[in-house]
Amino acid sequence: MRIDIVTVSPELIRSPFEHSILKRAQDKGKVEVHFHGLRDYALNRYGKIDDYQFGGGAGMVLMIEPIDKCLSGLMQERDYDEIIYMTPDAPTLDQRTANILSDKSNLLILTGHYKGVDQRIRDKFITKEISIGDYVLSGGELAAAVLCDAVIRLIPGVLGDETSALTDSFQDNLLAPPVFTRPAEYDGMKVPDILLSGNFPKIEEWRHDAAIERTKLIRPDLLNDE
Repeated sequence: MRIDIVTVSPELIRSPFEHSILKRAQDKGKVEVHFHGLRDYALNRYGKIDDYQFGGGAGMVLMIEPIDKCLSGLMQERDYDEIIYMTPDAPTLDQRTANILSDKSNLLILTGHYKGVDQRIRDKFITKEISIGDYVLSGGELAAAVLCDAVIRLIPGVLGDETSALTDSFQDNLLAPPVFTRPAEYDGMKVPDILLSGNFPKIEEWRHDAAIERTKLIRPDLLNDE
């Protein structure tokens, strides 16, 4: 997979990709991640990429021309399966979306900033819009990093245990069950006996029941989506 990220602040988003699973995925050749700074496409030598919005109102808007130049140039080099805009006024990222995107070969992600981008960019280029929650960040860089983490870890060969991602929360519309590790007893708190039994069919049955109970308690809406 190749991911191109267009951003006002490439330096803000690089760090998550230089550590842990995202770095190992790149080192293994499972994914390429490329950052493109919008100021490289600025209208003048001062790096102008934003302007006041028509009709008045607070906040600056990313201009159409620099983004058009950047996206058009990238699209001449390859075909993208999705051109994604990270914005709070969009459908919220969920595990199903991450699963679908993990099967793609080329993704192009545009991160918003200030009051967002000129609507004409969204109309002309964007094939999918994604939010990571009902709140506003200073820019879309952190949201893009969240999306990439959710997607990249699903690519076969990225995680050490191929089944690990399949048992994550939300994969089957359930939250993950509680997990425990050594010691089996700590400060009077014991691990459930069934997990120490070695009876794996019973353990899986316990985990499934625990996942249902946890989902009922914390996210009953997930059960209603089935």
